[in-house]
Amino acid sequence: MPVSASFLEFAKDHFAGLGHVEARRMFGGVGLWSQGVMFALIDDETVFLKTDEALREAMRAEGAQAWIYSNAKRPWPQETSYWSLPEAAQDDPDEAVTWARRSVAAALALQAAKPPKKPRKRPPGKSG
Repeated sequence: MPVSASFLEFAKDHFAGLGHVEARRMFGGVGLWSQGVMFALIDDETVFLKTDEALREAMRAEGAQAWIYSNAKRPWPQETSYWSLPEAAQDDPDEAVTWARRSVAAALALQAAKPPKKPRKRPPGKSG
C-alpha cells in the first residue's frame, strides 16, 4: 500500500475543487477526508472512492474496479465499497471532483444511516 509524497500531493491538488481535503496515513495507505468523512483511499498510487450502490454501478459502467483487500487474518480477497477513480477522471481534475462530490455524498449518507454508538461503560471503581 505504499503512497509516495509526490502522488499524495498530486491527489490533494486533483481534488482541490472540493475545498479542504485532509490526508491521513493509515494501514500503509492514505485516507482522504472531506466534510468529516473519508471519501477516498490511496493504495499503490491509485485513488479509490467510497461508493454506495448507485455510485458503484455508475463507476462500474465507466470501467472502474473495486479495491480488493486481504490481510493475514483474512487471506481471502474481500471486495470493498471503494472503487478506482474512472480513467477519464485521472487526468481531469474537474471530472475527478464531480466523482468525488458523489463519493462524499455517499459517505455522508452512509454515516448518517449508522446507528449511534453506545457509550462505553466504565469498569466498576474507575472514574473519569
